[in-house]
Amino acid sequence: MFTIGHIVEEAEWIDEQVKNKEVNQKFVQQPTLRGIVIVKDQTPVGHIPRSHFYQKIGTLYGYNLYMGRANTLLAKANPLVVDVTISLADASKLAMARNEEDLYDDLIVTENNCFVGIVSVRTLLLKLAEAEITRASALNPLSSLPGNQMINHKINDLLSAERFSLIYIDVDRFKIFNDLYGFNRGDKVLLYLTTILKKCVLSQDDFLGHIGGDDFVIVVPHFDVTLLCENIITHFQKSIHQFYDAEHLEHPPIVKDRNGNEILLEPMTLSIAVVSNEHQIFADEHELSHTVAQVKKRCKMQEDNSIIFHNPALAIH
Repeated sequence: MFTIGHIVEEAEWIDEQVKNKEVNQKFVQQPTLRGIVIVKDQTPVGHIPRSHFYQKIGTLYGYNLYMGRANTLLAKANPLVVDVTISLADASKLAMARNEEDLYDDLIVTENNCFVGIVSVRTLLLKLAEAEITRASALNPLSSLPGNQMINHKINDLLSAERFSLIYIDVDRFKIFNDLYGFNRGDKVLLYLTTILKKCVLSQDDFLGHIGGDDFVIVVPHFDVTLLCENIITHFQKSIHQFYDAEHLEHPPIVKDRNGNEILLEPMTLSIAVVSNEHQIFADEHELSHTVAQVKKRCKMQEDNSIIFHNPALAIH
C-alpha cells in the first residue's frame, strides 16, 4: 500500500522568530514556492501559504501592519498535519474535508511528530489516481475483485502465516448453463455469486478474490470456516433458480456436459474445497497447490453442493 511518505518532498521552513519581511523575501526570491512551514522544536506549528500571505498584506494597511512583525500573525495555526504512514486515500479524504479556503493548501508531513516535508494536493491526487489505476489493473474486470496477480501474492504470503484457511469456490454445471443461455446471463450468475461472497466475507482480515470464470477464492486467518461455507451455499441455492427459464425447471431439457455426454439439465450447485495449515504445514507453494488440486478433484466428484476439507476426517457432504 502506498503511503504519503512515498511522495513527500522537502519544503522551506522557518522558526517563529523570522519576521514577515523575511518571509516576503523568500516568496520573491522563489516564485514557485507555494508556502512556508513554521517549525518549533522540530514540530510544525503553522503554515504560511503564498496566496494567504499576500492576501493579508495586500489590504489597505496590511504591508505596514505586518512586515516588521512575527510570522505567526500571518500563519495558519491549524494546518493539516499527517504522519508518513497514512495512506494516500485517507490523506486525500482529510484534505478534501477541509474548509474551502484551506482546500488546496499543502499537507504537512511528520514522522514521530517531527517535520519531514510537504505534499501538494495536486501531487496527492495524481498519485492516488495512479495507485487506483494500478490496483484496478489487478482486479477481475467482471467482479472487480482481486485477480490472479493479487491472489498469487496472497497465497505466497500464506506459507509463513501462523494459521490460515484457503477456500476455493467453484460453480458446478456453469459451462452447461453458459452454453444454454449465453455469456450475458452467465455473467449475471457470477455477479450474483460475487454479491453473496461479499456479504458472507465480513472480517477486514479476510481476503476475497476472483481467479476467473466461475472460480473464486477466500483466505481467512483461522480454521473456523464451516459456517461460512454453509452460508455461501445456502444463499446461492436460495435464488439460483431465478436465472433459469421456468419451462426448463419444469421440464428439464437434454444438454451436454463438458465431456460431451447427454444429461438432463440440473440447477447449478457449488463445490467448496478447503485447505488449511491446521493439520499440515506446507513446505512451499507447489505442495499447497497440489493439495488444493486434490481436494477440488474430490469436490467435483460430488453430485450436489459439497464442502470438502483437505483432512478427510473433517469432510462434509
